[in-house]
Amino acid sequence: MKAVIMAGGEGTRLRPLTSNVPKPMMTLANRPMMEHVIDLLKRHGFDEIVVTLAFMPNVIRNWFGDGSEFGVRMVYAIEETPLGTAGSVRNAMDELDEPFLVISGDVLTDIDLTKIVEFHQAKNAMATIGLIRVENPLEFGIVITREDGSIERFLEKPGWGQVFSDTINTGIFVLQPEIFDYIDADRPVDFSGEVFPALLRDGKPIYGAIGEGYWEDVGNLESYVSAHADILDGTVSVHINGFEQRDHFYVGENVIIHPEAEVTGPAVIGDNCRIESGARLGPYTVLGANVRVRAEADLERVVVAENTYLAEGVHLRGSVIGRACDLRRGVRTDEGAVIGDECFIGEHATVGSGVKIYPFKTIESGATINSSIVWESKGSRSLFGRDGVRGLANVDITPELVTRLAMAYGSTLKQGEIVVTSRDSSRSSRMLKRSLQAGRNAAGVSIQDLEVAPLPVTRFITRRPAIAGAITFQLDETDAQSVIIGFIDSDGADMNENGHRKIERLLNREDYRRVFPTEIGDIDYAPRALEHYAIAIESTVDLPRLRSARLKMVADFGFGSVSFVMPNLMSKFGAEVMAINPFVSTAGVAAFDRHTHAQRLSELVITSGSELGVIFSPGGEQLTIVDDRGRRLTDDQALMTLIALRGSSLEGARVVLPISATTHATEMVESRGGTVVSTPTSPAAIMAAASDPCACLASDMNGKFIIPGFMPAFDAIATFASLVDLMAGSDRRLSEIVDSLAPVHMASRDVITPWEQKGSVMRVLVEQAKDHRIDLVDGVRIHHEDGWALILPDPEEPTTQVLAEASRADSANRLAAEYARRIEELVRG
Repeated sequence: MKAVIMAGGEGTRLRPLTSNVPKPMMTLANRPMMEHVIDLLKRHGFDEIVVTLAFMPNVIRNWFGDGSEFGVRMVYAIEETPLGTAGSVRNAMDELDEPFLVISGDVLTDIDLTKIVEFHQAKNAMATIGLIRVENPLEFGIVITREDGSIERFLEKPGWGQVFSDTINTGIFVLQPEIFDYIDADRPVDFSGEVFPALLRDGKPIYGAIGEGYWEDVGNLESYVSAHADILDGTVSVHINGFEQRDHFYVGENVIIHPEAEVTGPAVIGDNCRIESGARLGPYTVLGANVRVRAEADLERVVVAENTYLAEGVHLRGSVIGRACDLRRGVRTDEGAVIGDECFIGEHATVGSGVKIYPFKTIESGATINSSIVWESKGSRSLFGRDGVRGLANVDITPELVTRLAMAYGSTLKQGEIVVTSRDSSRSSRMLKRSLQAGRNAAGVSIQDLEVAPLPVTRFITRRPAIAGAITFQLDETDAQSVIIGFIDSDGADMNENGHRKIERLLNREDYRRVFPTEIGDIDYAPRALEHYAIAIESTVDLPRLRSARLKMVADFGFGSVSFVMPNLMSKFGAEVMAINPFVSTAGVAAFDRHTHAQRLSELVITSGSELGVIFSPGGEQLTIVDDRGRRLTDDQALMTLIALRGSSLEGARVVLPISATTHATEMVESRGGTVVSTPTSPAAIMAAASDPCACLASDMNGKFIIPGFMPAFDAIATFASLVDLMAGSDRRLSEIVDSLAPVHMASRDVITPWEQKGSVMRVLVEQAKDHRIDLVDGVRIHHEDGWALILPDPEEPTTQVLAEASRADSANRLAAEYARRIEELVRG
């Protein structure tokens, strides 16, 4: 008698383990499930096998070939479209001209197939269904039989009120070729749902045979782990590769176990595994081939697939690890965690209970993962970055995440407090802001919504006494597919790292405040917010002087919400303005490129004879300046121009600049009697220093400026107002000031630096610089005779930035290249 193995299943409930392989190829005790099924068929005399395939058929064909290696003859029938259980068998009917047995290729069983066949033959049945008794039949099809074994009725996945029997359909059938008369061609047909009920209606001889032995569907991750335990306990009779050194402890070929390693059976250790000193393999540990377990690793009730690396101190409990994974020092996985193929888990990362990480993901060092990562690009070491929370919209940053994030943030505030929200015009921001509002209200926090508004306006409104903070949503100007969620404190500045950590701690613990229905927060709208902001800007300039100057300029509003504020403000300044892109456009924001916009603006400044050109970034924080000769100022030149225009007013004042600022800016400030305050490069650090009452100007050296007298936060509108006010009081054209500036020669390099090596790289560089003057404000800035080099580890990526300045461009390039080379050598070494 021939046998048919149905092997077309995708195994969706077993994902992420079946993301890259069909379910029949999932290993049990280091052998594919289907290989155990073939062993069972061989034991009962079936040596001619037809395999029906659908999902990833070549994986199965390449493994089993013609079956000769496994002592059987195998042929294949491939479904081009899904045909159902019966349809897939009909697809192979040319091979089935005599009675045949059907069995699933993705079950674990040692049922006595011979007795089922003998029962079928004794009853002269057209179809015999293998049955087995189970404790919980709810997830299976119940089959009710009479005393002689003939089937009385079927119940597909009944409720407890319909459970009249505990015998279920195992998916093992013995069938006569006449069965094909009941299976339509070229459409999906199911045995249990259509064919067998039709036989019953037509009075055909259909029987159920109670099987003897073990049977497990292995339909989900929990049953996958329990099936391994049953194999190791000997509950099911299957062949396990390797040598049985003691009861239920199997070791493959070329395995090295250090004498000081502890291995407690039952366990299976595959070929070529290495277990180092101090490692502990507890009960029910299964290691695939070529797995390396480093010192002090502790494993129990785990299944680890082949070619996986487990570093020192890894702690795994009740987990499944896919093929070719790399788990670094101190990684922990809790009960039910599943890691897909080829994942990298950084040092001391924790994968929480029940979390599923899909294949090819990178989890950064120190990350705590409490929710599954399916399509995300990575699981970050920290959710917060330089600008807040950044990621691909609806992929990394989903509505679910934003709702939980809002509840965590709301839980850090007092119940009943008010928080401002705003967004840009994009659909992504709108969708995510709505999710945030629900989460915040659920935590008992009310919302004052600005709807679409520039970031500076949001910051300005947040400084009102009744407001506790703000959250903004903006498209990432460097990647239109990504969104940035910005968190703002009650001073209108970026939230500091302590605030970020507090929110992230609550998020990771899912420790949210949930209020009673009567205490749910409200949503209101801030009245006349734009008007109040514009009035405050006007108060910072000399309006009569500005109006009398009648400056002529070209302004590019960058398709952003700045266009809600600027036209009215510019008219009050008495300026003659040519406005371009003066409306909100999501497509325009998505395509915004600072350099492209500057090229067009330069042409318009020249042709119109304007004295000034400005570009406002879509978010309203970054300002690009073009002089009256159509030259776009670099960010260094823009800063130095603002310093030059201030002149003697800098006497006794402070200018806040990051440690990466050009030396020329410092010299200009000091020559005018001012002082430069050096800060770390993070926006929050710059804003915090700008709140000093003596501060008159601040910059991040990337086109974002702060006018502290108005607000200690980045604001392109306030910067523009200050610029034109200073120009109105100066007798020099902008181009004359630019011509007087010293040339800035800077160079930069980015060097890939693994997280675990960043600390040692910085330590060695500091030691090597002992004969030089160094600054340790942020990273390490090393001074040389002709300039300096700043080595700055990136807080979000496994890279280190090298920034160098010198008196000539070639010297700056050489200095940057030299330190990049040193870092590369240290990483390799």
